[in-house]
Amino acid sequence: MSHHKTAIHWFRRDLRLSDNQALWNATQNADKVLPVYVSSDWEGGHSWTGPGRQAFLCGCLDSLSKNIENAGGRLIFRRGDAVEELEKLINEVEADAVYVNRDPDPHGKTTEKRLRELCRGMGIEFHDFQDVVLHEPEEVLTGSGNPYKVYTPYSNNWLDQDKPEPVNTVRTIHTPTSVKEGILPTVEDWGMSCEDELIYQPGEKAARERLKMAVKNVIGNYAEMRNDPAADATSHLGADLRYGTLSPREVFYRAEEARQASRSATNRNSIHTFQKQLAWREFFMAVLHHYPEVLETDFNPDWRGLEWDDPGKDGRFEKWQEGRTGFPIVDAGMRQLRETGYMHNRVRMITAMFLTKDLHVYWRHGEGHFMRYLLDGEIANNNGGWQWSSGTGADAAPYFRIQNPWAQTGRWDPDGEYIKRWVPELEKVEPKRFQKPPEDGGKLCADYVAPIVDHATEREETLARFKRHKEG
Repeated sequence: MSHHKTAIHWFRRDLRLSDNQALWNATQNADKVLPVYVSSDWEGGHSWTGPGRQAFLCGCLDSLSKNIENAGGRLIFRRGDAVEELEKLINEVEADAVYVNRDPDPHGKTTEKRLRELCRGMGIEFHDFQDVVLHEPEEVLTGSGNPYKVYTPYSNNWLDQDKPEPVNTVRTIHTPTSVKEGILPTVEDWGMSCEDELIYQPGEKAARERLKMAVKNVIGNYAEMRNDPAADATSHLGADLRYGTLSPREVFYRAEEARQASRSATNRNSIHTFQKQLAWREFFMAVLHHYPEVLETDFNPDWRGLEWDDPGKDGRFEKWQEGRTGFPIVDAGMRQLRETGYMHNRVRMITAMFLTKDLHVYWRHGEGHFMRYLLDGEIANNNGGWQWSSGTGADAAPYFRIQNPWAQTGRWDPDGEYIKRWVPELEKVEPKRFQKPPEDGGKLCADYVAPIVDHATEREETLARFKRHKEG
């Protein structure tokens, strides 16, 4: 790798100074480094994001800017088309190299290709690095060199491979002084507003504290407690991995250090279960890489063209969005999502399967709703999870395996603690009543809505639709 007079590091989903592959290499190979973030210029609404997500992004950028300033540099902000803005900066500072960390999503890859071609045409070096994942899609393939379509063999291969170790934290950045910094983005720049306090404090320092607490208090009991929505015993690191305030390498190795140090076989197994969630994350990223059409249609071609209902039918989709279905576990999850930008993972599966199997609404509608609200919304994982729940995706739940929301409540929230936390109308209702539908289609209490469908009836309808499609 050549030594450069001035290099540009383009931040995207790597908003940190610790274990940042491209930034570290840029500072080691250039006299001066121009750190840049280019915000998108859409306004008014977006199918893949919402106010909470943008507020978290802005908070992370504010934190990053201060961290870079403490390291002696400045974070430069621009707004508009990323490649066009980077071209202007290349000319302005006479940069002789551009450093980026590779993006796993199709749009990011397309932009990288444009930037690579720009650099080639301008006669400067372009350096891209593996950073968002521990193993990129082409590293984890079957013995015949094909992509995996099933998680378990993928994860076995993924776990067997040596994991790249973190690089050092960047301590010093020398930024050219002649460039105007630009303005830190705000939620209002996108025509939005976010007055609610975020469930997570944004930024690298807060992310590292969450990791510390997860290693200390969560991952040792992860296998046993992760499905309990009331305990909420998960790591809460999803948003940090999505925006890159933590690297997956550091998460894996901090967990591995704890696993090696533990004398309890139960705890070691639990930590191993936690580490495998990183494999799930990368499995769905690999699926998206090899089969980008999954963002537009069903992964399994056998189910393309399956019969789905109009989402506007009887206002069912809107009632699902607002948590007014009359199914307590579903409504609790949907309200938690709207109020906090987070939903417990077990409940994500329950609510997704309810929308697709009980309300017969195509999964892409639910996928978009989740992405607009989830602070940790990851395009690949969200898509994979929704297709799994609908029965149309990679390694999906078989179409005939349909979760019963009432039975799921009895298994995962038997005392109704989670439900009562998010559906206050039900505070005085006996929790056992949440485990079966009210008699005669009535209400669980006067202030709560009656179930909008009968689960048993809709289950049979779903089975019939899949059977007709399979036979026809």
